[in-house]
Amino acid sequence: MNKLRLQQRGVSIMGLMIGLVILIFMALVGSKLIPSFIEYRAMKGAIVAIARERQTATVAEIRRAYESRQAIDDFTSVKASDLEVTKQGNQVVIAFAYRKEIPLFANVGLYIDFAANSAQE
Repeated sequence: MNKLRLQQRGVSIMGLMIGLVILIFMALVGSKLIPSFIEYRAMKGAIVAIARERQTATVAEIRRAYESRQAIDDFTSVKASDLEVTKQGNQVVIAFAYRKEIPLFANVGLYIDFAANSAQE
C-alpha cells in the first residue's frame, strides 16, 4: 500500500486553486490592457497610411486626414493637434507619443508610454 502511494502523482486541490487564481488575475489584467494596445496599433496604422498617401500634403491636410481616420476607427488618445509632422528628405514623417493610465483595481494602476513614428515600420 505504501509503495502504491509513492507512485501516485497529480495536482492537489491547493495547487489547482493557486493556478486558477493566477490565471484569473492574468485574464483580468489582459482584458484591461488589450484595448489600449489595439488603439495604439490603429493609430500607428493610420499615421503610416497617411504618410504614404500624402507625400506632398501640408500639415493641415495631414491633420484633417488623421481626423477623418480618427472618426472612422474611433481612437481618442491622440488628437490631430498632438501629431508631430516633419520631413526627412522627401518623406513625410508623422509621429506621436502619449502616456496611458490604466486602472487595474482599487488604487492600483498601470502607466504605459506609447510612441510611434511613420518612418519606423
